[in-house]
Amino acid sequence: MRALVLFSLLLLAAPALAADIVCEGPFAGDSSEARLIEAFGKDNVVTGDVPGPEGSTVLATTIFPNDPAKTIEFGWWDEEKHERVAYFTVPPGDTAPGGLKQGLTVKEVEALNGGPFQLYGFFWDYGGAASFEGGKLPPPEGGCSVSVRFAVGDYPADPNVDAISGDMQISSSEPLLEKVDARVDTVTVGYPDSAAAED
Repeated sequence: MRALVLFSLLLLAAPALAADIVCEGPFAGDSSEARLIEAFGKDNVVTGDVPGPEGSTVLATTIFPNDPAKTIEFGWWDEEKHERVAYFTVPPGDTAPGGLKQGLTVKEVEALNGGPFQLYGFFWDYGGAASFEGGKLPPPEGGCSVSVRFAVGDYPADPNVDAISGDMQISSSEPLLEKVDARVDTVTVGYPDSAAAED
């Protein structure tokens, strides 16, 4: 409980204060909108439609929706009761389980994973999504799993980026990734559906 209160205070403090997110308390798989309101205050928690994949919309609960430096979006397996966390996003500056956070380079993520990993090519809807099978970054304790998406940065116009473009998997050891300054753009923590597991 003390750790939960401390983490909540960190989030409520200045955006410059980063925090390590753990898969417990309001971030546990059995969390709910009610628990988020208890932890962060009713005025800081909003539930409604948010942009989803491929132009769709999904129901989610957002903490600090007006402060991009602290915004966290929660999706629910039970969308009627707003219970059982399906996923939540990690705000800039905060660190997810495994040490993952926005802005890390491909090489820095390789170091956390203990070796190369796979990611999808860029410049399409699911571009830059990474997979860590067989490394140190598969699901940590608590039943949660962390996923990241990379985005390319500013890079010279001369490199041919065909080798890292489109619906295909590429190795993180691909030299082009460093040339295009690929870095972690989004970090998401997810949970399996506990109700489905019970059926």
